[in-house]
Amino acid sequence: MFDKLDVIENRYDELTVKMADPEIIADMETWQKLVKEHASIEDVVLKYKEYKKTISDIEENKALLSEKLESDFKEMVESEINELEAEKSKLEDELKVLLLPKDPNDDKNVIVEIRGGAGGEEAALFAADLYRMYSMYAEAKGWKVEVMNSNQTDLGGFKEIVFSVEGRGAYSRLKYESGVHRVQRVPETEAGGRIHTSTATVAVLPEAGDVDVEIRPDDLKIDVFRSGGHGGQSVNTTDSAVRVTHLPTGIVISCQDERSQLKNKERAMKYLRAKLYDMAREKQTESIAENRKLQVGTGDRSERIRTYNYPQGRVSDHRINLTLYKLNAILNGDLDELIDALTIADQTEKLEEDVS
Repeated sequence: MFDKLDVIENRYDELTVKMADPEIIADMETWQKLVKEHASIEDVVLKYKEYKKTISDIEENKALLSEKLESDFKEMVESEINELEAEKSKLEDELKVLLLPKDPNDDKNVIVEIRGGAGGEEAALFAADLYRMYSMYAEAKGWKVEVMNSNQTDLGGFKEIVFSVEGRGAYSRLKYESGVHRVQRVPETEAGGRIHTSTATVAVLPEAGDVDVEIRPDDLKIDVFRSGGHGGQSVNTTDSAVRVTHLPTGIVISCQDERSQLKNKERAMKYLRAKLYDMAREKQTESIAENRKLQVGTGDRSERIRTYNYPQGRVSDHRINLTLYKLNAILNGDLDELIDALTIADQTEKLEEDVS
């Protein structure tokens, strides 16, 4: 591990020098690549420097113990060595995590699909609650949310809503949300006061660029139509809505939330690229997913991952057996405790795989 860290630190120092070279600065494309690489290893290097400083402090204190010291001062030095040893162990664990292969999609924007599942109108209302939860989380992170397509019900729920989230690290934080979410509560549509169980499905797709996915014009069938709202109400009097069909896969994407046909087409193509990229990724990770115990990061759409229980005010994540009694806070976008726990579980599993 430490040989690898030395190589990374040397590369970091080399990049630091190159980034200050006037000739390289003049070549903007090369300079930007170096800056990106420099930033990608900076966390590891800074943590390694902190680790080496701790080792140096331990050695200095141990050298002091070899001298004749008064008992009070000796106790103080021994106490500091114990604290530094604990810090050294902690830093080693952190370095192991930082050296894990990074998901190449972690820094990407995402496209999120939420669909009402079992439960009819109540499932659609739950889908709306999930959209609100993710929107509030994104707002707290300073990310930008844009609805790409939606199918709203008369009561304000969503049979389906698709939206993009733009911001650094969006995929790294939201990728664990893919799967079946379950709600247990008395529905607004229930007159008898009985608790019902409904579901909604969430899919989180990393945004794909032209480089990630090649789409041939001959593989597309593009239709335009007049957009409409829930209940059949006309939203637009022009044919601004766009439907893109990818003929080889049969994927159909519709976008109608913008009044501009061009913008709807751009969004539909962005959504299609993400879907095709996700299909390719799923094929690559199928064999890996079969060997994962927790499957925390596999994004299995059919897996029931979480339950939101209103009567008890709790949220339970079934992948890591975590229950938090803070339902209202979570539904208001306070997701960090959940996501941090899922991230740690995923990293721990990968570390165990590394060891074995």
